[in-house]
Amino acid sequence: MQDYGDDPVPSAGPSSAPVLAHTHRGTTSSALTRLNVKAADLLGIPLERYAHLLGVAPEHLNDDLFRTPTITSIRIVELATVHAPWTDVALLLARQSSIGSLGIWDYLITSAPTPLEGIRDASTYLATVVDVSADSLQVTENGEVVTLSHFNAGDRAHEAACAVRACALGLYQRRLGDAARRHLVPVRVILAARTPRRHDALIELYGTDAIEFEAPVSSITFLASDLKSPTPHAQPGLSTVLRRHADQTLATSIPLHNWLDLFRTALASVHDETAVTMPTVARRLAISTRTLQRRLDAHGTTWSDEVEGVRRDHVDRLLHGSDLSINAIAARSGYADARGLRRAVQRWYGTTPAALRSAGRTHHRTIRAEAGPLR
Repeated sequence: MQDYGDDPVPSAGPSSAPVLAHTHRGTTSSALTRLNVKAADLLGIPLERYAHLLGVAPEHLNDDLFRTPTITSIRIVELATVHAPWTDVALLLARQSSIGSLGIWDYLITSAPTPLEGIRDASTYLATVVDVSADSLQVTENGEVVTLSHFNAGDRAHEAACAVRACALGLYQRRLGDAARRHLVPVRVILAARTPRRHDALIELYGTDAIEFEAPVSSITFLASDLKSPTPHAQPGLSTVLRRHADQTLATSIPLHNWLDLFRTALASVHDETAVTMPTVARRLAISTRTLQRRLDAHGTTWSDEVEGVRRDHVDRLLHGSDLSINAIAARSGYADARGLRRAVQRWYGTTPAALRSAGRTHHRTIRAEAGPLR
């Protein structure tokens, strides 16, 4: 469910959709990337073909806090379509997407009072899974049927885009079936893709041969009665809790856009584990210290500035999230003694650690905003 072109994608979802930071643009959830990686592995694609891509390192791929560059997922699907027809890739991806594999998004559908309400919530929070600057989902009720339209700007001739669109419709169908606790057969399926030579895999995926191709927009249509029936295991109020959790997921995620993002996450993890040194971080990134220094220079920053930035974030968390003494915070933040910590806090905020802590979180945020970023 990613972008394969530059054309704008129509927005979808109600006006209450979450407000997304611009930093989410160009990224997808690590859960979606894991799904693509799993399919690549099942197709026998060597890991070295995509291991170098940003976001595929285990510390990012296996942590739902991170968001992977959209281009990483695109590249993995492209590799998959080299090994198998796009129709087979779509089926394989959908089959690997058991409930929970896409995180909170799955449960928004399966825990709502009805499947229809669930898919509406899922369209609102599609950003928890995909890059919504590139893709969107629109739910349209028209008399006796409900149509889910998936918008994607990719070229209909691009096989990776075809696989993704076909998989997306299959995912919607599968989650709605999980919610209803029975197999739901669509009335029709329409794909924004060139007609393939064979589409047995798609018939298996959707459970119908009522499939059309060459359309401008992909869609899957169900009987409204199938989607309006009460969800057997729905719990009152659970959807509200899940929507709040989805908001929190988006608010706390860490988008990875470029090498500097990757470096900073590696630096932060090393800082939390052991003494920070350039060779240690270089080893974590699988590059030489000389290459690390050269890339920092190219990004207009320095090793000392980056280390100080991590230390400042660490000090902030400990001052406002723990009861540790100033001496203990200094020791845990890489300073020789409390005097070194006091000098640093004075330089950052123009005050002392004790005063910063006693001022409280609200005052702290104001001070930090005025101080501006170190990097």
